[in-house]
Amino acid sequence: MVFSLSIMWESESESVRGREYGNELLSPTKHGLKTDGFELRGRSWHVGTDIPSDLLVQVEDVEFHLHKYLLFSRSGKMTRLVYESRDPDLSKIVIDDLPGGTEAFLLAAKFCYGIPLDLTAANISGLRCTAEYLEMTEDYEEGNLIFKTEAFLSYVVLSSWSDSIIVLKSCENLSPWAENLQIVRRCSDSIAWKACANPKGVRWSYTEKPQDIQSPKWNEMKEPIPGGSHTVPVDWWFEDASILRIDHFVRVITAIKVKGMRYEQIGAAIMYYACKWLPGLVNDGNREGTEATNCSNGCGSSNKYNWNGGLHMVVVNPKNEISTLQAKERRMIIESLISILPPQKDCVSCSFLLQLLSMANVLKVAPALVTELEKRVGMQFEQATLTDLLIPSYNTSETMYDVDLVQRLLEHFLIQELTEDSSPSSQSFSGKDVLEASQTTGSSSQNAKIRVARLVDSYLTEVARDRNLSLTNFQVLAEALPESARSCDDGLYRAVDSYLKAHPTLSEHERKRLCRVMDCQKLSVDACMHAAQNERLPLRVVIQVLFSEQMKINNAIANNTIKEAGESRCQPIASSRKTLLEGTPQSFQEGWTAAKKDINTLKFELDTVNMKYLELQNNLENLQRQFEKILKQKQTSSWSSGWKKLSKLTKMNALENHDLVDQVPITGEKARKTHRRWRNSIS
Repeated sequence: MVFSLSIMWESESESVRGREYGNELLSPTKHGLKTDGFELRGRSWHVGTDIPSDLLVQVEDVEFHLHKYLLFSRSGKMTRLVYESRDPDLSKIVIDDLPGGTEAFLLAAKFCYGIPLDLTAANISGLRCTAEYLEMTEDYEEGNLIFKTEAFLSYVVLSSWSDSIIVLKSCENLSPWAENLQIVRRCSDSIAWKACANPKGVRWSYTEKPQDIQSPKWNEMKEPIPGGSHTVPVDWWFEDASILRIDHFVRVITAIKVKGMRYEQIGAAIMYYACKWLPGLVNDGNREGTEATNCSNGCGSSNKYNWNGGLHMVVVNPKNEISTLQAKERRMIIESLISILPPQKDCVSCSFLLQLLSMANVLKVAPALVTELEKRVGMQFEQATLTDLLIPSYNTSETMYDVDLVQRLLEHFLIQELTEDSSPSSQSFSGKDVLEASQTTGSSSQNAKIRVARLVDSYLTEVARDRNLSLTNFQVLAEALPESARSCDDGLYRAVDSYLKAHPTLSEHERKRLCRVMDCQKLSVDACMHAAQNERLPLRVVIQVLFSEQMKINNAIANNTIKEAGESRCQPIASSRKTLLEGTPQSFQEGWTAAKKDINTLKFELDTVNMKYLELQNNLENLQRQFEKILKQKQTSSWSSGWKKLSKLTKMNALENHDLVDQVPITGEKARKTHRRWRNSIS
């Protein structure tokens, strides 16, 4: 069962009058030459008339055998070409740059001969540009081709949704004429106005007939089933707009922005367009109702375009698989889509932005646009998934994944969080509202950091298996988030363990440096049990883990003791606790018994480590005492030997002095003074 849309606008009657007006305008004129029409002979067009042609006009590789006076009476370009050639008998004119090509020139030639034209949305733009090129203005003939094509555009095309799309699509090969004649601008504004129109002006009809492309028909009306009321889907215009070339799509989206469409719908339209024109963006095959299917059938509600983590990148040797022309086109599409993204945070999903960023790196998009896209990802980095972040490294790096890119995204996220925390967003509130707003903002910011921390831990665990990942890159990414972002470091422990497994040749210093990124006090019981038996961890880290676990156990026992003491004072509570314990399942009790055994085992191991530590400390103190004793003995022996030598020298000097006294006579008083001075000096 399919809903098909049929819409009638107030200008519908004007559209019908415009078509009739156009057909009447393009009827044969009284100045026309009687002819049986044009006949194609090989690569030449001939007019079916008795008067032989006197002018050959060659457009590209097709020749037209025409008559001068009919062309000169309506085309200023033809008249000027003959005049500038200085040859009144000129019989051949070559035109190589005619907009619209041979098809449009054939219609213009038929108009000069008064043959009725069948104007459609497919040929009107080319004919309008050809009329401008040939200068078929009102100065040469009243009601000339420029006037009549403009009337058809204004009264017929611009009042129709499908015709506006077709004309805008046909303008792709008419640059710059279509731009200069404002055809692109007018069609873009018409499409934007109809896409932003009030859904109350839309009538729905119900049918079970499936359609390949379910787009609205603005000039057809089907009465709805009585009693049936159906809402207008917000994405009804996505499929039609997605067939446009990227520059025209940008013009339409820009016009839609000016008219005030909601940014979520604009973002959904951009994702729809990217899904259709960028084959690298594919969906997870396990999901139902994938976006690739939506791109082909063009129907569905906006919730199909939320792309919450279901995307992955499929790029196989891009240098060989994607040609230079295709790469250039895709690069232009990506750059254009980045430039028209709404500035709001949640206009598109983070998964879509990451896939777009991955393709931008592959196709070498302008660095300024890549940086802008990275900032957009950082604004909603908490919405990313692990699959989104596993972006292959396409630069000169030897790592398997682009770790530097994730580091930059994380930095943009932290900068955005700091900006939001410091922004004066609560100035418009006062009193209690300010407090509530600040609490709400702080809570959401903290929750975002917690989600990002879990995401980064999972990413580190995945990329740690890469043997080319340096320790510095791992450490910088692990320490980028503040400590408050992680209430438990089990994720970091798993990442560290994975890195140690993949890098068994790390030195003891490098392993200690690696383990500094985690806090042993934030590990759970399971992580502590695993770490205590992990031979890859340094011994000091294992001791820290056991010590922190012992502290937790002591605190838990102390809290339980206090709690049991408080419960013993209240008998009803104790009885209810006993009843609750008796009603506990046997499996839970056995699990608790096993947990208590594990706790006792950890306590015993911790006590053993403490005893060894005390023993080592005692040995160290004994060694220090022995060293001090030996050092003291050495100092004492040196001083005693010195004093012995000094005393021996003193005795020898005394004997010599005594001999000298006996040989040289001196006065008694002077001798006594000299002898007393020597004794004093010795003492």
